Amino acid sequence: MPDPSCSFYVTTPIYYVNARPHIGHAYTTIVADVLARRARAQGTPTWFLTGTDEHGQKIERSALAAGIPPQTFTDQVSASFRDLWKRMGITNDQYIRTTDEAHKKGVQKLFADLHAKGQIYLSTYTGQYSIGEEMFVEGPPGTIGPDGKPTETVTEENFFFRLSDYQLPLLNLIESDTLKITPEARKNEVLSFLRGNTSGAPGPDSGTWVSTDLKQSAKGILYLPGALKDLSVSRSSFTWGIPVPEPAASEAKEKHVIYVWLDALANYITALGYGSDDTTQFEKFWPADIHLVGKEIIRFHCVYWPAFLLAAGLDLPKAVTAHGWLLFDDSKMSKSKGNIVRTETILDAFGTLLPPPAALTSDALALGIRGGLQPPVNGTENEGALAPGSPTPPPEPTKQDQDLFAADVLRYFLLREIPFGQDGSFTFEALITRYNADLANGYGNLVSRTLNMIHKYFDGVVPPSWVSSNSVVLESSVKESQLFDRFVNDNSSGTWVTRLPSEAVALSLAVGRNTQLLRFNKALEACSELIRLLDSDLTSKAPWKVIVGLSDDEMQEKRASVLYTAAESIRIITALLHPILPYATAKVWHQLGLGDIELAAANGELKNLTWGGLQPGTKLGPLSPIFPRADKGLAQTMSDMEQEKSKAPVSNAPVSKLVDEKFNASPETPQDPTHPGAPPRAFGEATTVAGSNAHSTERPGTPPHAEAASGIFSAPFMPESNPGMSGSTPAAGPADASPQITIDDFAKIELRVAQILVCERIPKADKLLRLEVDLGYEKRQILSGIAEWYTPEDLIGRRIVVITNLAPRKMRGLESHGMLLAASTEGGKPHLATFAGADDLPLGSRLK
Repeated sequence: MPDPSCSFYVTTPIYYVNARPHIGHAYTTIVADVLARRARAQGTPTWFLTGTDEHGQKIERSALAAGIPPQTFTDQVSASFRDLWKRMGITNDQYIRTTDEAHKKGVQKLFADLHAKGQIYLSTYTGQYSIGEEMFVEGPPGTIGPDGKPTETVTEENFFFRLSDYQLPLLNLIESDTLKITPEARKNEVLSFLRGNTSGAPGPDSGTWVSTDLKQSAKGILYLPGALKDLSVSRSSFTWGIPVPEPAASEAKEKHVIYVWLDALANYITALGYGSDDTTQFEKFWPADIHLVGKEIIRFHCVYWPAFLLAAGLDLPKAVTAHGWLLFDDSKMSKSKGNIVRTETILDAFGTLLPPPAALTSDALALGIRGGLQPPVNGTENEGALAPGSPTPPPEPTKQDQDLFAADVLRYFLLREIPFGQDGSFTFEALITRYNADLANGYGNLVSRTLNMIHKYFDGVVPPSWVSSNSVVLESSVKESQLFDRFVNDNSSGTWVTRLPSEAVALSLAVGRNTQLLRFNKALEACSELIRLLDSDLTSKAPWKVIVGLSDDEMQEKRASVLYTAAESIRIITALLHPILPYATAKVWHQLGLGDIELAAANGELKNLTWGGLQPGTKLGPLSPIFPRADKGLAQTMSDMEQEKSKAPVSNAPVSKLVDEKFNASPETPQDPTHPGAPPRAFGEATTVAGSNAHSTERPGTPPHAEAASGIFSAPFMPESNPGMSGSTPAAGPADASPQITIDDFAKIELRVAQILVCERIPKADKLLRLEVDLGYEKRQILSGIAEWYTPEDLIGRRIVVITNLAPRKMRGLESHGMLLAASTEGGKPHLATFAGADDLPLGSRLK
């Protein structure tokens, strides 16, 4: 986390208002909220920004499909995001909308400044435009865009940004980590895009011939000058956007609106007052400490955004971090697939488990057991029994309390279950299992056992401790780095500190370090480990049992020592968990007799945690269960709720429902070309842009890759069984027949041994995987349409056969250089080609 003397500025991406929020949106927002809460608790001035992105052709068309004006459309969907964050207790300091007047003014200032500096110029362009992703895509007419839909041929007069001028500056900034991109795979993806195609030129020290077209960055890494093209930053075929300001507007023949990504990215500075008369917040919080984004928009944030800032003379953000996708039924959540999980479903279902807020009597033992307390075993006293003397029955929990309780459950699951930066699976069953194991049986049970025994044996007053805070020191033989081994590093071999007080001190250090590294799962693993140790200590020492030979005073001293150690450890654990479980930890803090945890955080009581902060003599607050156990049947309840929502009729629905359900509808195309619903004007085949260095629409000389856009080379080739693939149908004949070729034709095909190093799914391309393969003499990126049959985990490390002399081709905005060799029956699973003894062959060996 940042130095308390500095400020901390964290942002989420602003969410596109094409549909209602789901738990994928919640995931990013939760991470930002955790970072912001922790920074505030450390005493750091903090600004947490989120909001919605509301302009662009897609929104204009969606509004038309819903039969409402664009502003009404965006008002409805943006409100659904804002309302959800309130239900979840998200503590954003600002909620920005790109339809805000202050934002529009700031964007126009940025555009005007770039234009005045000569960084924006007017030209024309013909190319393929992806409406779904609001971006131009390389390729011929009919190219499938990143959203999985055909692009449209667009010819427009455009303003262009001189993005090509920033290829080397961006390479140097990213390679040196001046602009830090994490995780490493995303950094490499951006660098690969910036460097261009350097295939066949491993480097100056390899002894291999290097093309004179290549140059070296400051780190001595090769790149292809000119690979980064100028960027269109305006559109004139629709009107739903921020108008291009003067004097640039007067240069154009038509009215232009600013490119949706320049508009959206600028929110990070306009939110702080950039472009306004008051820049106090901008001067205090910019540059951002961290932009949190989804991995599918990493290029926009790590190429376009820093280039805009460099051109404007503004500081760059310190870090951009991309998280993975949430996978449901083994695929990325998407509206078109119908596998979206709405956060509201989890809030409504888990909220019903919230127990009453006040203390319960021993007569309510059944509810206590449901809350994670242990029943009597073999006639022994129940150490978790609830205290007697409850007041009148407590009121039912409010809906707000239920929402905040359920939000804690979702927060914990997402951060504990999914290593940040990687894809993660979500199922209702997994959510319930993790909740019961870690929260109901773990943290919740430990709190209930400990505090109820203090209530029983010490009248609800924290007992004196016979462990001096001065005695809780790190053993002289144990280095601080070894403490981190216990809770931070995998496969640790350092000496372990065995005393519970010292474990709690080590935990505080470990959680802080893991959070700083965005390793939330490791931080929570550390907390679970200490909870397990405490639970085990309580069970082994059994303070509820009377030991023969000990006097009453000696028994009380023993109980006091055990229970104080547990209670003080709970205080430390609770303080560390507060950014992740704000509602539940507030209840525990109050039950410990410590009052308002938010006030404690504001006063700095949750930082620099040391042993002894829980003062003996402190009166406990009213007790109640924290996390009741969840029945497995709750998974079916949530599944049914999702199905009911998807079946809800549209006809009598409010506008917000129409917006969500009609998003992909196809309205009748207006004949008037100036109508907001009219398609972009098409002028046939894409042509080179005269007078600009803009995107090339098709690589000259590149074969059509008719073999398979999916990246599979198989026999027989069946285009009709592979949607989206181009090429002609083979001649009729037996299923396994192919047209005859000569030996010269076969000799042209170069097959080599390769090993898969990286494999991941591609956004909005359900059949495609992105692979990085090692050929021994170089590494390549290949796109392959085998995601229906292979998961990334199946492929990493495997040795395969690659066709290496296919010309590179752009697909889904990514370059694919090569093709995997596979075989299949018609309509069957493709089986990747491999052979016995492959491990004995050097990578790059040619098959003959």
